[in-house]
Amino acid sequence: MMNISKAVLCRRLSQIRLTPNILSTTGFSTDVEEKIEIPRRIPRGPTDILRALESTVGRDPTAAHYKYHDDPYLIPLSNNGKRTFAMAQEAGRKAAHWVRRQHPDLFQHKEADPLIEAFAPPMVYTEESEVAIDDLQTSINTAQVSDAVLIYRLLKNKNVEVAPELEHGLLELLCYQNSLEAPSEEFIEERWFRQSVKVKEKVRKTWKDGDLAEEIFNSFENKTAEAYCAMIQGMTKYHQVDRAYQLFEETKQKNIVLNTNTFNSLIYVVNAVKEHFELRWNLVVDLLSQMKAANLSPNLGTLNSVLYVLSYIGNSGLAKQYTLKTLSEFKNLGIEPSLASWYYVLLTFCKMRGPTSTILNDILDLIENKEHKIRDLKDVNFFVTAMEMCRHHLNDVAVATRVDNLLHHGDNYNLIGDSYKESVYYRHLFSLLCANLPAEEFMNDVYYKYVPHIYVPETGIMAEILTQIDANGAIEYVPRLWSDMMVFDQSYRENLVEIIMNTMVNNEQLVNADYNEKFANIAWDIYTRAEEQEESKINKLNLTGDQLGKILMLLLKNREFEKACTVMEKLDKNQQNIAGVPKIEALSLFVDQCIEEKAPSKAIACIQYCSDCGFPEAKQLGAKLHEKLNLDEVLLGRLSKIVGEVSSVKTQDAA
Repeated sequence: MMNISKAVLCRRLSQIRLTPNILSTTGFSTDVEEKIEIPRRIPRGPTDILRALESTVGRDPTAAHYKYHDDPYLIPLSNNGKRTFAMAQEAGRKAAHWVRRQHPDLFQHKEADPLIEAFAPPMVYTEESEVAIDDLQTSINTAQVSDAVLIYRLLKNKNVEVAPELEHGLLELLCYQNSLEAPSEEFIEERWFRQSVKVKEKVRKTWKDGDLAEEIFNSFENKTAEAYCAMIQGMTKYHQVDRAYQLFEETKQKNIVLNTNTFNSLIYVVNAVKEHFELRWNLVVDLLSQMKAANLSPNLGTLNSVLYVLSYIGNSGLAKQYTLKTLSEFKNLGIEPSLASWYYVLLTFCKMRGPTSTILNDILDLIENKEHKIRDLKDVNFFVTAMEMCRHHLNDVAVATRVDNLLHHGDNYNLIGDSYKESVYYRHLFSLLCANLPAEEFMNDVYYKYVPHIYVPETGIMAEILTQIDANGAIEYVPRLWSDMMVFDQSYRENLVEIIMNTMVNNEQLVNADYNEKFANIAWDIYTRAEEQEESKINKLNLTGDQLGKILMLLLKNREFEKACTVMEKLDKNQQNIAGVPKIEALSLFVDQCIEEKAPSKAIACIQYCSDCGFPEAKQLGAKLHEKLNLDEVLLGRLSKIVGEVSSVKTQDAA
């Protein structure tokens, strides 16, 4: 056989035209050829592969966030710890930015080729800088407000003519930012942990009157519609409402047609212009009519502005009626509501002092099992408000479960907002489920799932959890809850300490030897923490006489006699400074333990304390001590001074 090299064989095979049906069923070749259709190219983003991989791995709520170290001793578990940890990392990034900005000469190496602008040190402009029109254009494009203002003034001082289009771009930037520097997008943690305000915040005017934006606007000889739109939208955004409506009247007199977003901003602030409901609604209708006359098409912003106005009208049936009509009209226009739209609907229908409304069920029928994207800045208010309605307005676990499932569907968790809204959301969820679910189901399916990496219960929620544990007799969860209280820095809260001690004392019939030891350890931990706390501590734990008595009882049940003596000594020596007194059951149990341990001196001290506190049972305790132990003359004399003649007491008790 003729030898053929491998390379030649591969070349010859590649020249053969292959088809799916090379031979027919009869062994002869066929003329039918099948065309190969190459599918159209699907455009892919630089992170699409990473997102696809991410979708295969869900979030593990029992694991810490990836931004924290995976060392269990370094993972923060309290709210303050999480914020401190994240903000410390952010401070390091800020320090690096400061060094790069102040010393750009130290960074001459090329970090990327071609150059990535974000990696390059930023330009620093001063009053002596030589600037050009291109510098102003760059600062506007990159939204560097302070640089843009400085460059513009330098150009004006040098009598450099700035094109009207460039001045208009600067005007839009100043109006949008209110002449303030925008927060850097690189500092994610600062935005996440910022001190957020309530969902329904109080509005106040923050517009800078007479600033550069108004100077530029007034310098225009022929003010265009774009200039009016920028000024009106900026003023309404920062609540300079009166001046915005004055400019709006000017546009009507000059027959200047504004755009849809400007009308949306005017509708949004109607509540600040008119006081009565009818006047507000008439103004909204008038603005919508003017949009129609100008052939302007409404958009989602128009819908949300109208719904916002209706949501701030009191408990009026007309507000609900107009809300439904508005939704119907915009549906006919093909405008789909966003989560912000449904947020305003909830505010309108679910007033705290109004009748119960089940509209949240209807909303969930429309939006659940869907992945939502942010389309309005107020979209992040929906989930926290919906869960608040589930708790206070409906008190319905089933609806709350639907809301929570929607939040965790796809990437919807991105719409939770910031750390404040996330905390409020879980606060409502925990309070609702804690009050309506069995203790075992709540702890295993809810508490262990979210605490502490997702949510750290506030003091009020922890009090509700402990109260339900006490009511259900679920004492097996007490050690875990006390451990969490210490981690969350809640072990000094007097109300929580009171509840957890009541739980350990009140469920005596459920306690066995194992729990006696655990409860005694908790009681001693509470006592030592109260004793070792600093005098300057703000939230200082001051144990009352009743609480010390419960600690005494828990220690004695576990045969912790020496520790019990320490507590009893504190009660005896500091009775003038301790509010309240223990219950007689705890003191009687201590005397019994003293008798077993053959410690008559400590028993007599306890009986003396009972007598000082006015307990009539002191005589019976003295008789019991005299009966059980043989006291010498000294001890018998001390006891007689407290309860009188011991023999007579003993005889009287026997009779």
